[in-house]
Formats: sequence, structure tokens, C-alpha cells
Amino acid sequence: MPIHASVKHPHDDAPDTADAFRRLSTLPDGPERDAVRGRIVEAWLPMAERLAGRFRSRGESYEDLRQVAALGLVKAVDRYDPERGNAFESYAVPTITGEIKRHFRDHMWTLHVPRRVQELRNRVRFARQELSQTIPGRTPTVAEIAEHADLGEDDVRAGLEALESFTALSLDAELPGSEDGYSLGDALGGPDPALDTVVDREAVKQRLAELPDRERAILYMRFFDDMTQSSIAEQLGISQMHVSRLISRCCDRVREQVLRDPGA
Repeated sequence: MPIHASVKHPHDDAPDTADAFRRLSTLPDGPERDAVRGRIVEAWLPMAERLAGRFRSRGESYEDLRQVAALGLVKAVDRYDPERGNAFESYAVPTITGEIKRHFRDHMWTLHVPRRVQELRNRVRFARQELSQTIPGRTPTVAEIAEHADLGEDDVRAGLEALESFTALSLDAELPGSEDGYSLGDALGGPDPALDTVVDREAVKQRLAELPDRERAILYMRFFDDMTQSSIAEQLGISQMHVSRLISRCCDRVREQVLRDPGA
């Protein structure tokens, strides 16, 4: 069954598919229904692509936007009920537009942003654009945007911050004013290995204090004064083998106590 474009609609590229939709609603699932459905979708694709073109300047490729718009069109065709008496385009346009907006909301933000903040971003963006046409030569203030958009100033600030948070800056991006390729990643710090030493020191402090004086003195000479086992043995008048056994026994004892204590 051919699709005619003789009937005038609010959109110039809207074909006349009323008869096709009425037939579609009477057909059972099967090849014939799929064929009619496919012709309707094909007839409306130009309008879906035109709607996708409205969002071309928002950082997403036009090909991806066309695919999202086509998906929204298919959903509109499947859900449209001609018995309600409304023209298909009055249902299809918000359905397709809503699908595109959901795509931006769910897939285009680098970081997850609450939906409320996303909505604030849109309201602030539109208000700033409208005010820029009436206030030439400067950027609208927070108070002016708040009054124009009927928002609180804190909400405006949240929306303005979200305007700058749609995409993330690469760590490899060169910092402004840098002439030697110095990037953002070069300015970031890293884990401090000394922090682990602090944790270990605090964990063993009480256990070391509980050791007998001689064992504690041996550990101090070995690990703080950096004395050899032979030097320690000579100073204490014992064998080097005995010093080695005492060090191993003390370390094993302290380690076992620390690992056994759930609060350590």
C-alpha cells in the first residue's frame, strides 16, 4: 500500500500515513504487518532526522543522533493509537525528542550527575541564552538568571557548575600557559609510601613497649642505629647467632600480635 504525502500537516515533511496506521492496527503479527510498519517508519524517517539535527551542536555525532531518533520513531509507531484521533506527528515529535534527550542524559555525561542537576543545567542554559540577547556586552549575573528562570541563586550556581561538567578534561591535556608540554596529569600527586610506614609504626608501638628490655634494646640497635648483628653481640657479650635468634623471635611475636588484634 503506497504512502501518500498529499495531506497537509504541521510539519512539511510529514507524510499522510493515516490509512496505513488504521490498517496496521487491524493486522496480526506477521510478515504483512511488519511490511506495513516498515513503510510507515521509512516514510517518517526524514522528520526524525530533522529532529536529530536540532541537537547537532551538543557534542554528539550526527550519525549517532540519527540512530537514536530512528529508535524513538520506531517506539512512536509501535505505541501510536489512531483511534484516539490525534495526528501521528503530534505524538511522534515529543516521543523522538524525548528519546534524544534521554540519550544525552544517560550516555553523554562523563560522570553521573543527578537528574535534578541536569534539569537545572538546562534551565540555567536557556535563561542565560535568552538574557544574553537582551543584555549585550556582558554575561548575565547569577541574580539575573535566578530571577529570569524562577530559581534560587544556589540552584543557579549548581546549574552553572553543571554546564562545565558535561565532559571531563583529559589528564594528558596541556595546562594553559605551559610551553613544555606540562599536562594536568603531571600536576597530580601520588600515593605517599611514608603513610604505610606511619600505620605500621603505630601498629607495633605498643607491642614493642611490652618486650623485655634486652630484646627491645637489640631491635633498637639493629633497626634504628643500623648496627650489625656482630656489633650488637659484641656489645652485649653474647653470640651473633643468639642475637639473630632473638631478632627473629621478637619480630615474629610482634607480627603475630598485630595480625591477631582486629583493632590494629
